[in-house]
Amino acid sequence: MHPDTLSPAGADAPADTVTALGLVPAPVAARTGGDDPLVLDAGTTLAAGPGTGSTGRWLRSVLGAAFGLPLAPGRVGGPGAIELLTDPGLESEGYRLTAGAATGVRITGGSPAGVFLGAQTLRQLLGPEAFRRAPVAPDARPAVPAVEIEDAPRFAWRGFMLDVARHFTPKDDVLRHLDLLAAHKLNVFHFHLTDDQGWRVEIKRHPRLTERGAWRSRTKYGHRSSELWDETPYGGFYTQDDIREIVAYAAERHIRVVPEIEIPGHSQAAIAAYPELGNTDVVDTAALTPWDRWGVSTHVLAPTEAVLRFYEGVFEEILELFPAEVSPFVHVGGDECPKDEWMASPAAQARIEELGVGDEVGLQSWFIRHFDRWLTARGRRLIGWDEILEGGLPEGAAVSSWRGYAGGVAAAEAGHDVVMCPVQQVYLDYRQDGGPDEPIPIGYVRTLEDVYRFEPVPEGLSEEAARHVLGTQGNAWTEVMQDRARVDYQVYPRLAALAEVAWSELPAPAARDFAGFTARMDTHYARLDALGVGYRPPSGPLPWQRRPGIGGHPIEGAPPVV
Repeated sequence: MHPDTLSPAGADAPADTVTALGLVPAPVAARTGGDDPLVLDAGTTLAAGPGTGSTGRWLRSVLGAAFGLPLAPGRVGGPGAIELLTDPGLESEGYRLTAGAATGVRITGGSPAGVFLGAQTLRQLLGPEAFRRAPVAPDARPAVPAVEIEDAPRFAWRGFMLDVARHFTPKDDVLRHLDLLAAHKLNVFHFHLTDDQGWRVEIKRHPRLTERGAWRSRTKYGHRSSELWDETPYGGFYTQDDIREIVAYAAERHIRVVPEIEIPGHSQAAIAAYPELGNTDVVDTAALTPWDRWGVSTHVLAPTEAVLRFYEGVFEEILELFPAEVSPFVHVGGDECPKDEWMASPAAQARIEELGVGDEVGLQSWFIRHFDRWLTARGRRLIGWDEILEGGLPEGAAVSSWRGYAGGVAAAEAGHDVVMCPVQQVYLDYRQDGGPDEPIPIGYVRTLEDVYRFEPVPEGLSEEAARHVLGTQGNAWTEVMQDRARVDYQVYPRLAALAEVAWSELPAPAARDFAGFTARMDTHYARLDALGVGYRPPSGPLPWQRRPGIGGHPIEGAPPVV
């Protein structure tokens, strides 16, 4: 099979062909027909070529559960078999899938990751029942339509950021998120582990980070302007074995995990655990507790050598928990660092003069540069929010452009790699509709269509700079998302739209076929139902998804493009 024999599916394919397949994200090219569907039954075998064993195990697990099929080991070329192969001539995450009664199913990937992504497409082709954990019709005979697909992603970084510091996500739910990312061909999980309100990862040499820093006395309910409180002590953290399990689970699904440890701001929980980390000459840091409010705390790390050594110890354990093959990038935050304490601190002012960094902005840059060198020496790459551009960005560091496009444009034009995730476009904690029933409405309205028309590479970016746009991710900050149901509601279905933006070769935003996408989403909603995802229905929130009487912070009008 050759690509030129197929119909392009991403930008110019006939809408009925793409809709009939119901694939999300849309493949690069596809053709249906030419053979009868392949019916899977107890005699169907699975042949996993070299390097594809993990995908074979995954397929046996999910299809065996959904259809009661054993998928016994078979040989390549056997009749009616599912075959998994690699071909280094394809793009690394690209794949070729052919299916038909005469030939069976063959998935050929440019690497084991490509094979796994092709297996995700196979699962979608088998219908929503393939996403259930037990057969709902034991006598049903699942069938794969006769199809030929050529596919590969547009971007290498297709991600989702989950904040577990404001509201904690139990380990089993993190594993569930990884399965959902895989189902949408997303390959980066940005794991926001620390903030003012909680420290969520066990560090053995600094046990009070979780003994004290993982627990707050109460929690604000709603936006930070709300007068409502949940007085129940709140917290949680991942043991090191929990983290190892999460990382291994992600690796099996070819998902990279980007751990985030915030420095030098967003650090009140750490300072509450170890008061010497703070600016003790201006604040009674021993009186601090993990913050029970939302927003940005003014309590930041002191610019001392002792603080550097402390966090080097933290990062040493982080690097052991997140090995380089799964986590080449380590996120250090670097955002929203108030300078009030440094301005008032004689020790910090003396440090500025000693280091020759000029001012408090230079002091923040000193923090980032130190850990850039430290991580680089250990074979990792630093990434941070776009504030790390202030004061100069170290060579090799990458930027998460969150305040808009501008930081990402500046970084890319300067030769730095960028992940585009502007708050105005792809913050999934922002409300999905302007209606009164949206639960705890935050920020601008960002509809499913708005996300589908988001373009990660802004107009006017030079061709060379555009090559530095690694991709995009959706960010979910959990201040007003207290449990799994609320996260599901905010994230889905919009993350499915962003997955297509990140994967598929789409036309310019205004020319995108949103009607065709929504038609495919009709099929995809059934998959999400089978997976138990509590997404926002197209008709609006269901009664139990609303939060009457809980104030938010809506912002009216269209968001600026900055």
